[in-house]
Amino acid sequence: MKRRLFLASLAATATRAEEAPPTAEYVLSLVRRSYALQDHKMTGRLRDDETGREEPLELTLSGSVMRFLFKNDPPEIIHLDLTTTPATLYQVKAGSSSQVPLKNAADPVRGMDFNYEDLSLRFIYWKNVKMLDADARITAARIKCWLIRVNAPDVSGPYYTVDLWVHKDSGGMAKMEAYDRRGKMVKRFEVRKMQKVDGATALKEMMVESLNQTSGDVKGRTYMTLDAPVKQN
Repeated sequence: MKRRLFLASLAATATRAEEAPPTAEYVLSLVRRSYALQDHKMTGRLRDDETGREEPLELTLSGSVMRFLFKNDPPEIIHLDLTTTPATLYQVKAGSSSQVPLKNAADPVRGMDFNYEDLSLRFIYWKNVKMLDADARITAARIKCWLIRVNAPDVSGPYYTVDLWVHKDSGGMAKMEAYDRRGKMVKRFEVRKMQKVDGATALKEMMVESLNQTSGDVKGRTYMTLDAPVKQN
């Protein structure tokens, strides 16, 4: 009898251990992994919801760099160097490369309601992270998520805090909300579609909305759509 109770106790302990939520740091590492396909190239576009104007783009992914190429005039390259801490954002125009200062991270990309911080997703590389809810739900779709919060290493950029809903099944982001240093929501992201590539989860379509800090109303909306990745030689 005692042996059966002991074994039952061990089984219950093992079950609780299996059900223990992962750490916030581990969840964030899953998000980074989903945006770090090795040696792939993706074509896509930015689209302004109000005007319908589109801006074609080409995204190249490697273990150390995330690179965006815009070919329309004026041509522009934006790349995120992942080897630095924090990751460093660079801009290449007219053959000249320069670092994008944090104070300019809120500048619009290609005249759209989509800034350099949004494009680079630099906040998924921030180190200060904590778990808010290990069993969160996204109401409309009832998607099971972890809800984590990342805090900026300083107050130079456009976002001070970003809340991330991370899809438990894929490890990819399902939703994001960005706040300024006063705690006002200034940007909202929603991942509409994902795609599987070489066993990894990759972004297919993301909606980005900027908000009026006074009323909370949406003042601009941009979509980023990416085609299926192609493996580079």
